[in-house]
Order: sequence, then C-alpha cells, then structure tokens
Amino acid sequence: MIKYISVIEGDGIGPEIIKQTIKILNAIGLKYNHQFFYTKVLAGGSAIEKFGDPMPKESINSCYKSDAILFGCVGDPKYDNNDLGNRPEDGLLKLRKKMDLYCNIRPIKSYPEIDNDAYHINNQKLFSNVDFVIYRELTGGIYYGKKGRYNNGESAYDYCSYSKREIERIGHLAFQSALSRKKKLTLVDKSNVLETSRLWREIIKKMWCTYSEVNLDFLYVDNAAMQIIVNPKRFDVILTENMFGDILSDESSIISSSLGLLPSASIGEKISLFEPVHGSYPQAKGKNIANPLGCILSGSMMLEYFGMVQETKLLEKAVRISIKDGFSTKDINPNSYKNTDEVGDYIKKLILSS
Repeated sequence: MIKYISVIEGDGIGPEIIKQTIKILNAIGLKYNHQFFYTKVLAGGSAIEKFGDPMPKESINSCYKSDAILFGCVGDPKYDNNDLGNRPEDGLLKLRKKMDLYCNIRPIKSYPEIDNDAYHINNQKLFSNVDFVIYRELTGGIYYGKKGRYNNGESAYDYCSYSKREIERIGHLAFQSALSRKKKLTLVDKSNVLETSRLWREIIKKMWCTYSEVNLDFLYVDNAAMQIIVNPKRFDVILTENMFGDILSDESSIISSSLGLLPSASIGEKISLFEPVHGSYPQAKGKNIANPLGCILSGSMMLEYFGMVQETKLLEKAVRISIKDGFSTKDINPNSYKNTDEVGDYIKKLILSS
C-alpha cells in the first residue's frame, strides 16, 4: 500500500518526536511492504519566522494533497505576546477549521507495565484496566466564537455557539464507537447553566432513538472531572464539546501516568490529522529527553485509519513491551530511564524482529 503523509514537526520537541514516529512507520512499511511518502510542512513558530503566518496557505494546500497529516506540536513562549491569530497555536486552530477536522478522538488507557512510582496518584488498583475514549468536538464552541474587548480593554468576551449539524455529526461517530465497544456513552455538559449544553443534551437524546442498544447517561463537567479520577472505570465513550474535551482529556493523562503517552486523531470529512495530546515542551527542546510514545501511538491511530489492522496491533504491542522492558523516558520510568532516540530504536527493533 502507498500512502502520502504531510508531516508537521512544529515547535519545541516536535522534530524529535516526529523523527521517532517516522522511524517506526518506516519499520512497519518495511515489514508489511508498504510505502510511506512524507512531505514536510511548516506550521507554528517556524512558519511565523519564515512567512509571518503560523499556518500559511502553502502548508494547508500541501495537507489537502495527502492521505493523512502527522502533527508534532506547536507553541513557543516568545510568541505569547503576539496578537491573536499570529501565535503558533493559532496555526493548529486554523488548520482544524480549514480542513473541517471536527472530531477529536483521544483514547485513555492505563499501562500496567509502568512502575507505580511514575504515577502522581499512587493507586494502582484504581487505575488498572482503565480503557475509555473521549470524543471531543473540535471546530466549534468558545475557541472559535467571536472574541474581543471593549471599555478601553477593561472588559472582554468570548462567544460560544453550536449548531444542530455540528452536534449531530460527532454524535453519530461517538454512538458508533460505543456500539463497537461496551455500548455505553456519557455526554458531558453544563446544561444546568449553559444554553449550548442544553442544545447538546436535547439533540443527543433524539439521536439515541437510532442507537437504542447504547446505554446513554449524562454528567455535568465538574462531576465528570471528579469521576475520571475517583472512578475512571465507569466510562466507555465520553462525548463532549470543545473546551470541556480539551480540559478533561489533559486531566485524564494522569491515568496513563504521563501526558507524553496520549495520542489523538482529528477526523474530517476528507482527511484526518494525528498528533500527541501534549504541548511543545520548549524546556526539553534539543535535549533528547522527550517522551515520543504519544506521537508514536498517534502514528498507530493513523495506521488504523488506513485500515492496517495487523500493523496497528503490532505497533501497540511493541510500545507495551518497550515500557515493560524499561525502555522509557524519565516521565514514566524515573528510576532507570532512556533517551528519546533509544526508545524509538528499541521499538523499531521489536517491530522488525517480531
């Protein structure tokens, strides 16, 4: 199989984790006779430096020509005071909107192979065998609403809006995912306060008639945040809006022990993007200490998107073996850790020797 992949390394540790992911994808290609062709695309801080735009038109046009997009991470403190629309993170928001990447999928899994010392909350029993997935709406809500200031800059506003179409299209994907898993869907909202949340609840209830095999329940976002920590096994598929999904998925990283382990997929009508959940971690840039597993597992989600089922299983198995064998970075293996390159090399070796 031949696939064309647009690669956005981005900022900070982005080039380092992308390097390891491509190394693993090439090993998969060699083993299963696939050909992956990569086109590097500028975005984020590097694109601002060259074009004055965090997501130039040339980059978007290149992405349109590919079968999928592999994204590292963007963000640099030196741009924090830039105007809105000209920060590295704004480039990713622009790409999501332009390519209509409306559904963000973030799997949350516990890893029994990780030493208990790596967990911020030392409760292995609570976090063992956790396996749920968050479906986050990605192109609507407060992040994309009209925003601004008035009264000489002393007052500010951010508008949040959602349409029936936006809710229904991600709702269908979440219900379908629940049908293929444990048949449970939890809608997370704040319908006791927000009108947009009331619309979400109203529409999802109507859609439930088509998916009657699914057990549907509802949680306010504050309660959901607590339940993720005290009772994470209650969840199967979580469906929520943009900002709530952003916060809850980052919180859920504690279940895996590190934000560096979490992958994600952003699904669109024609093309999809795959990226780790974490940020650019500028303090670690160039030090060869970043955890590449979130990016590598995002590559695994891309393989699944391509229909490469056996390849996906092998890659995920290799990641778990590498953790068990102690080939992990400091964030999940504080007592005997490896560097970024060593982790990538070991997973490549496991794939080629299996």
